[in-house]
Amino acid sequence: MKTVLTIAGSDCSGGAGIQADIKTILANGAYAMSVLTAMTAQNTIGVTAVQPSTTQFLAQQLDAVFTDIPPDAVKIGMVFSSDLASVIGERLRRYNVRNVVLDPVMVASSGAKLLQPQAVDTLKRELFPLARVITPNLPEAKALFVKEIPDKIAMEAAAKQLSDAFGCAVLLKGGHRSSDADDVLCEQKQLYWFKSEHISTNNTHGTGCTLSSAIAVFLADGCDLPTAVQRAKDYVTGALKANLRLGHGCGPIAHGWKWQK
Repeated sequence: MKTVLTIAGSDCSGGAGIQADIKTILANGAYAMSVLTAMTAQNTIGVTAVQPSTTQFLAQQLDAVFTDIPPDAVKIGMVFSSDLASVIGERLRRYNVRNVVLDPVMVASSGAKLLQPQAVDTLKRELFPLARVITPNLPEAKALFVKEIPDKIAMEAAAKQLSDAFGCAVLLKGGHRSSDADDVLCEQKQLYWFKSEHISTNNTHGTGCTLSSAIAVFLADGCDLPTAVQRAKDYVTGALKANLRLGHGCGPIAHGWKWQK
């Protein structure tokens, strides 16, 4: 069994963050491990509080995993602060970790900030170059790209620029588009489009966490990156179509929908 580590924040409602990652990793046939960067008080409506880990405890968690069960892939989600991002970067370099999938979580779907503004530069400088792929959505890419991304031509340009700037592949997600949910991957200057219908549902809490975790699983399994992205996107589309609804807001997407090989 392949092993996948998620480094992210906890979502006590189970729809996003560490909890969504673990469900996704297990549902796709890998062994899940987790390192917490922060605890959050959140549900399907919003985030009400964040309690970050200390740098020392974060380092101890990472050491515990890497010295015993080296992961075949690592997914990184919410890192919250510059200090925590630096610890993660140092440990990834120390243990020569491969197959890093980084979801640059900045803002929750409810609008709550999950990354301190001063941490963005640390994310770019210390973590992006270690990633095999980063998976920004359109608002995140706009924040990193510092330009509007109004259409698919602009999506291609943004993906290329981010890939060139940080030396990693970039999957620019189009789920915020109203006409479709097409994503574009730029890997080594090659562009790959992944077509998907826009599914009308409010149950999108945890979509980004689920997608990036699934990509990590398929990379751990030996897939090339375009194949891993396609299989992960198929998994997320199936979960959205399953349309589980919980609570009063957006229901969690990662609810154990099983990937069928």
